[in-house]
Amino acid sequence: MLAMVFISVSLRFYQEHSSSKAAMKLSEFVRCPIKVQRCAGRVVQTELIVQVDQRDVVPGDIIVFEPGDLFPGDVRLLTTKHLVVSQSSLTGESGVTEKTADVREDQSTPLLDLKNICFMGTNVVSGSGTGLVVSTGPKTYMSTMFSNVGKHKPRDDFGRGIRNISFLLIGFMLVIVTVIVLTCFLTSHDLTESFLFGVSVACALTPQMLPIIVNTCLAKGALAMARERCIVKGLTAIRDMGSMDILCIDKTGTLTMDSAIIVSHLDSWGSSNEKVLKFVFLNAYFKTEQKYPLDAAILAHVYTNGYRFQPSKWKKIDEIPFDFTRRRVSVIVEAETDVEDNREEFIDRYVITKGALEEVVNICSLLEHIDGGEIRHLTSDDLQRVFNKAEELSNEGLRVIGVAMKKLKHRRGSIMSDEAVESDLVFLGLVAFYDPPKDSAKQALWQLAEKGVKAKVLTGDSLSLAIKVCKEVGIRTEQVITGPELELLDQESFHDTVKRATVLARLTPTQKLRVVQSLQTVGNHVVGFLGDGINDSLALDAAHVGISVDSGAPVAKDFADIILLEKDLNVLVAGVEQGRFTFANTMKYIKISVIANLGGVLAILIGTLFLKSEPLTPKQLLVQNFLYNLGQIAIPWDKTEPDSVRKPQRWSEKGLPIFILWNSPVTTLCDLSTLLFLWFYYHAYRSDDLQFFRAAFFVEGLLMQILIIHLIRTEKIPFIQEVASWQVLCSTATISAIGIAIPYTPVGKVLEFAPLPLSYFGFLVLLFLGYFTVGQIVKRVYIRVYRRWL
Repeated sequence: MLAMVFISVSLRFYQEHSSSKAAMKLSEFVRCPIKVQRCAGRVVQTELIVQVDQRDVVPGDIIVFEPGDLFPGDVRLLTTKHLVVSQSSLTGESGVTEKTADVREDQSTPLLDLKNICFMGTNVVSGSGTGLVVSTGPKTYMSTMFSNVGKHKPRDDFGRGIRNISFLLIGFMLVIVTVIVLTCFLTSHDLTESFLFGVSVACALTPQMLPIIVNTCLAKGALAMARERCIVKGLTAIRDMGSMDILCIDKTGTLTMDSAIIVSHLDSWGSSNEKVLKFVFLNAYFKTEQKYPLDAAILAHVYTNGYRFQPSKWKKIDEIPFDFTRRRVSVIVEAETDVEDNREEFIDRYVITKGALEEVVNICSLLEHIDGGEIRHLTSDDLQRVFNKAEELSNEGLRVIGVAMKKLKHRRGSIMSDEAVESDLVFLGLVAFYDPPKDSAKQALWQLAEKGVKAKVLTGDSLSLAIKVCKEVGIRTEQVITGPELELLDQESFHDTVKRATVLARLTPTQKLRVVQSLQTVGNHVVGFLGDGINDSLALDAAHVGISVDSGAPVAKDFADIILLEKDLNVLVAGVEQGRFTFANTMKYIKISVIANLGGVLAILIGTLFLKSEPLTPKQLLVQNFLYNLGQIAIPWDKTEPDSVRKPQRWSEKGLPIFILWNSPVTTLCDLSTLLFLWFYYHAYRSDDLQFFRAAFFVEGLLMQILIIHLIRTEKIPFIQEVASWQVLCSTATISAIGIAIPYTPVGKVLEFAPLPLSYFGFLVLLFLGYFTVGQIVKRVYIRVYRRWL
């Protein structure tokens, strides 16, 4: 028993140590850079802004943060600009909190309500600023909170199933062991020997290799996914991918190339207008808070097409950054003037705003007329015309944003509020972008659908644009809905709509979270979510499998279980396959080991009652169990049949007990046949024949357990229609040869075995042929009744 424990612990330590080293190497690919103000130089101290990984930030650092950044520690704010922070990782609330450095809090203020402190694990939703890191690591508020309270993720179906089957085996073990100990004691009157034999039977009933097999299967999956440019942060996520039957994906960057190009820049009458392009260019050029792909597309279009808008003649004064509530960004610029003009009391400045069309129009009250550039009031007819044009462009698969501006007559030294700046603007026109679908997306979605994984698109973009892209990549668009429409539904209608819809557009982060939770709880689905933005973080955290990309926001990568180093859905197809291989081989081991152990223990119980003696001594039983466990080590390298990985695999609460009840009696029947053969043919029931009897029963039991591997692992006829992998063949053949040879070796003498006659092996050949025949008949009837095998 000590040898068994030592080998199990050693193998598990080696496997987990190797996995940890591999994970540490892979984690080097995943960096969350933070801008830090550091000193440079020895004689003359100067301040430099450098980028370091968040793990290298220390107390005393001054960090510079922007939207999407995670705070690497608890931070005292020094400067802020329109800073909005999400504290959902601490509070569980999906809302956001405004933070500012220009406040002095009272000591009675609750910790999480402090406006000038940001905590480790929270993230920037919008705005920017600088802050002094006051604590990191275990000294942060988050670490102390979790060390005191604890945070346990609920078990998945597999975890609950393992727990239930463990309790079942423990209950069965207590009954069997009690009967065996009492029987042996009443026969031999040796309590120590009887108790030791009972413990040996309990050991034989336990699937000791389960931790090793599970960890090995998961580690193999992680390494296979690493070759596909996937970093697996949690090994159990691989198994969950095998059970995943719904994948929620964002449109941008997943189904599309995430490299937008400008198609047109139109005024409110639908005519091409260079002035619209000029002002949207100035907005993108002077915007500094956080660059998005649309900004890069605007700059690239202007530079590559030879426009000369001379940004050097403009000077940026201020910026109102983008956030997910306003959905727009504004910059304030002024034209460079000579010295005499600078003495004027009033300065001409311009507010230039771009963003979601609805949000831009909401702050516009004027319109530049097509004839002569006359400014007049924005009428309802004008709005209808603009929205019709935008819808027409969206139906063509284009993304549309609005552009507006206003000339400010600004008094020197005066300060205007953001609300005053973003009001009564002049609507200039529309800019249309095209983000072409990926060539690989259609093929990958088709392969996922073949494997039983349905795709749902959850996007913040317009419905018409989402439908256009989904049609091009082959996603059905008969059932679609928008976020505002979801808000109007009652609870029951909401769940029913989410279940049927394939495209859900104009969703807020909170709505994405509700959709994922609805699919999990009401629909009883295993849900994966693929997202890379700040607005995806809540859904990523809630999904069974959170998937992000290396170029995603730091908060998205932090919540994800799997990080793709390439934005390619084909990688997910490989991940689903690995997850199902892992699940199939794990279940294969569980069913094989439980059936073999249970059938063998029942035969030992019956043999003990029948012979009034132990069929095997404790050390013989433990050696047999030890060899059998060694033969199972190769199962993680076994082949899996295509049918077993064609559909999502989930643990069935009733399936395993029923499977055991069908197949265990066949094993017990063969063991009992051996007992009867030894009793009547060889008359091996006297005390002087026990060495021969036990040697024969030892070899038969070991070979039977080895053959069970080949019979149970496939629904086909073993060795004829389906052959195991060479690793399993070598493992089982080696253990079988060792088991047969033991009675003829010095080890057999130590174990008190007698050599076996050749005629006994002839009986074993007939026995095993009968076992395969009966086992195959039971297998076919079981498949006919339950429509599946493993």
